[in-house]
Amino acid sequence: MTDKYDRQGNSMDLMEWAAKMEDVEYKRVAQDVVGDTTVSTVWLGLNHNFGPGKPLIFETMVFGGEHSDWQDWYSTEAEAIAGHRRVVAAIQRGEAP
Repeated sequence: MTDKYDRQGNSMDLMEWAAKMEDVEYKRVAQDVVGDTTVSTVWLGLNHNFGPGKPLIFETMVFGGEHSDWQDWYSTEAEAIAGHRRVVAAIQRGEAP
């Protein structure tokens, strides 16, 4: 079983993953700035689910502001985009993600 996946969730070998990690545009899913806060969602390609269940290969992270360092992980790009939008909306409302 692999621990590396492309943006569509297909298994990758180490060399394929390493090549994609060098491509900033491939890694970036979404990025928004709200005041002094940046919300960034990226493809990591490495499974961050260390237990049973679907691989978690996307991450949203908050930089700056009251909720700096908050993060969440997702299995699919669609989930990552939806999660990114939820976090941006929460920050815009002045709420915790």
